[in-house]
Amino acid sequence: MPLSAGTRLGSYEIVAPIGAGGMGEVYRARDSRLSREVAIKVLPSDVASDPDRRLRFEQEARSASALNHPNILTIYDVGTVDGTVFIAMELVEGKTVRELLASAEPLPMRRMLDVATQTAEGLAKAHSAGIVHRDLKPENLMVSKDGFVKILDFGLAKLIEPVSLDQSALPTAVAAPTTPGTVMGTAGYMSPEQASGQSVDYRSDQFTLGAILYEMATGKRAFARKTGAETLVAIIREEPEPLSQLAPKSPAPVRWIVERLLSKEPDERYASTRDLARDLKSVRDHLSETSTSASGALEAAERTRARRRGWLLPAALAFLLGAILVGVAAKKLDVFQPAPVQFQRITFRRGAVGSARFAQDGKTVVYGASWDGAPMEIYTTNPESPESKSLGLPQSNLLAVSKAGELAISLGWHLQVGWESTGTLARVPLAGGAPREILEGVQDADWAPDGKDLAVIYQKGPRAALEYPVGKLMAESSGWLSNVRVSPDGKTIAMFDHAERGENAGHLVFIDVATKKRTEGPFVGGTARLVWSPAGEVFIAGGPATTLAVTKSGKSRRLPGLGVYFVPEDSAPDGTLLARRFNWRREMVGLAPGEDRERNLTWLDWSFPDNTSADGKTVLFDEQDRPRPEYLCYIRKTDGSPAVLLGKAKGLDLSGDGRWALTTNATADQLTLVPTGAGAARPLPKANLVYQWGQFHPDGKRIFLWANEPGRPSRIYSQGLDDPHPKPVTPEGFGLSFGGGKAISPDGATILLRGGDGRVYLCPVDGSAPPKVLPGAQPEEVAWGWTADGRAVYVGRVSMPARIEICDAATGERRLWKEIVPPDPAGVFTIGPIYIAPDGKSYVYSYRRQLDDLFLVTGVK
Repeated sequence: MPLSAGTRLGSYEIVAPIGAGGMGEVYRARDSRLSREVAIKVLPSDVASDPDRRLRFEQEARSASALNHPNILTIYDVGTVDGTVFIAMELVEGKTVRELLASAEPLPMRRMLDVATQTAEGLAKAHSAGIVHRDLKPENLMVSKDGFVKILDFGLAKLIEPVSLDQSALPTAVAAPTTPGTVMGTAGYMSPEQASGQSVDYRSDQFTLGAILYEMATGKRAFARKTGAETLVAIIREEPEPLSQLAPKSPAPVRWIVERLLSKEPDERYASTRDLARDLKSVRDHLSETSTSASGALEAAERTRARRRGWLLPAALAFLLGAILVGVAAKKLDVFQPAPVQFQRITFRRGAVGSARFAQDGKTVVYGASWDGAPMEIYTTNPESPESKSLGLPQSNLLAVSKAGELAISLGWHLQVGWESTGTLARVPLAGGAPREILEGVQDADWAPDGKDLAVIYQKGPRAALEYPVGKLMAESSGWLSNVRVSPDGKTIAMFDHAERGENAGHLVFIDVATKKRTEGPFVGGTARLVWSPAGEVFIAGGPATTLAVTKSGKSRRLPGLGVYFVPEDSAPDGTLLARRFNWRREMVGLAPGEDRERNLTWLDWSFPDNTSADGKTVLFDEQDRPRPEYLCYIRKTDGSPAVLLGKAKGLDLSGDGRWALTTNATADQLTLVPTGAGAARPLPKANLVYQWGQFHPDGKRIFLWANEPGRPSRIYSQGLDDPHPKPVTPEGFGLSFGGGKAISPDGATILLRGGDGRVYLCPVDGSAPPKVLPGAQPEEVAWGWTADGRAVYVGRVSMPARIEICDAATGERRLWKEIVPPDPAGVFTIGPIYIAPDGKSYVYSYRRQLDDLFLVTGVK
């Protein structure tokens, strides 16, 4: 019986009907507890009256509710009131894909690819959790008014009993997936294995998505027949009309993806739905709307702008050395440009690659890697063998290999700040032997062509230094340096100069060895590798579909790139390239007040927490895997409630009352207060500063800023909310701790700092005394905030696992608070930032997960 307006189901009050379908009636309702509108789905009476089906429904709904992803409809609650079984869900205003296709016309290519990409990303999240939709169809894809795709009815398909297969009625027939021989799914969108009654897995959803993509591209269903039975036969035995005939202007990469998804054999589809999502995103982002010719030629996209923050995922890391447009066999690597390039995968374990080089024979590969959550160590492998052999040098990373077969390695290698790593430089023969230590605190190194000297970069107090050979200063930077490489003739050094500590974007620079003259090349958005060519050019990643070849004079020319998610590591004399395919994401985990289990709070795929509210119930965070200036700033309850988008901004801090978020803009030169509820944004007076971080003082009337004047080292400033003149508090070279939490003590008198020597410092907020080292603090430790009484500080390194101790600010006495380890440690080197509630009973932490594979690439001309 339909529910009338005003009917209550627990805390939900029915407002109006929305629609009805095979899974029941849907209503708009009001949640009186949280003062929000929701969608209520009331299940049919035959489901509600069957105990087994009700239990199955509750189990499936719970599984679906754990899928926390922006492209999956959020399930808030499952309940029963007076025999009425219902689920409370996120209310989405928009249209289903079926409604978008009602005109029987194909969707515009750009919109189709955006819908497809978001759908694949949602499916990938579910498949990684072991959940298969089983009944995906255009009716189950909702496109909101702001363009977000939401997948509906996850896990609910099992509830519908088998019915007749009338194609015109779009029926659904379902059984438990572990029961072979029973048909399940919606006629017209089943996979061949579904249609033949076989057991299904995530690849069945891929086939269904392929059928939906086909329909969006052509305006026609891939397997439309007069009856459901005939449709099933077509799915099992027949091929749809080629996309190239129905949509001849569709780009070639789109046709290849659809053809692959509609393969009859599951093994011929994607091994991972995450890979499918990446390929769709690549085509969407790098194929212009005008590039819809039958050839599907790719157009060079605009160069990605720089990320400001050190933990930002480098969206511009996508390109491999090459001077022509090349491509890859889609089955092997899911990259889509046509050319006779061959790939051979040479690493097969799960984890992160630190660095890789060819040995002197041009065949053996030496690399550093952290597999399965273990510390970084050095391995060798040969293309003729799938196995890698450890060199027995634990917690070490490879830096370079000389022509004489000697390795430059980093002993005790670990990440320090953002993307910066450090360790003790040592030399060791590849053939075996004990390492000979050279220099501590080295970030990168490279051999001279003769294999006798080394170029090294390291942090020298507040500045970064380049020496070549060791002991001879060649250049300095107020930020940090990376990727040092000596040219084949030994006359020039190339490297990246990053303006800010931990930042992953910077300028390519050349240093003339004889004169120390510095020549600046292009700005590169995101951490990239550089490789010298025999002709004396440097090849670097320069944009989403290109590679840059840069001369020593700084002039660059744009070349076609190989594809996304690749970065060059080295080249052999015969032209074989050593490349790394990467998969990086940032995850966010928290323990809410009053709970005893951590919860994954990741929203998109690069969730970076900026701070938490004083009570630990709210986290301010950014989604940073987006082209700058499109950082998205959110707040989210740590109980797992959906995130609330505040706008396109970079979050810095929450005010003490939680009503305002301190943010900065894309160019990091304008501060704005953004309301977390109703109200208007309030730009603050602009000063000639570049902002790296900022926090509210407990009095709520002023803010403390970690910033720098253009071209100057950073320092701490104090600024009133209405004052256009920030006042320096510390000398240059000091910044806020890279840890987390509130840097200012509860009484508002002292601020936690990080010095150029990597130590934690204390400083009066009025600058009346110089900063002093926190008693008991160790080098490379960071501060994670103050305890509630203001007498002690949470401290620890960003290493994994993160051992957090409470350090008395007066005596330096320390005691263990907690050791934090992510549920899955593979590919995680560091944990941070960490935001701990002053009472120590709740927290939020984040980490970057890096999963890499190495490939040999041949055929690039």
